[in-house]
Amino acid sequence: MKTLYDVMQLLKRYGTIIYTGDPIADLELMEEEIRELYRLQFISAKEYSTAILILRQKKRQ
Repeated sequence: MKTLYDVMQLLKRYGTIIYTGDPIADLELMEEEIRELYRLQFISAKEYSTAILILRQKKRQ
C-alpha cells in the first residue's frame, strides 16, 4: 500500500466507499473507518499503520 488509491481500495474491499465532496472530511472519515477495521481485527497492524500514515500525509498536503 503506497497511495491514497490503495487505501480506498482497502476500504472498498470491506464495502466502504467514502465521498462527501469535501476532501479533508473524506480523509477523516477514511481514518475512522481504518481504525474501526483494525479494532475489529479485519486488517493487520501493518496495514493499519501504513494506511493511517498515508491518510495523514495526504491531509498535510
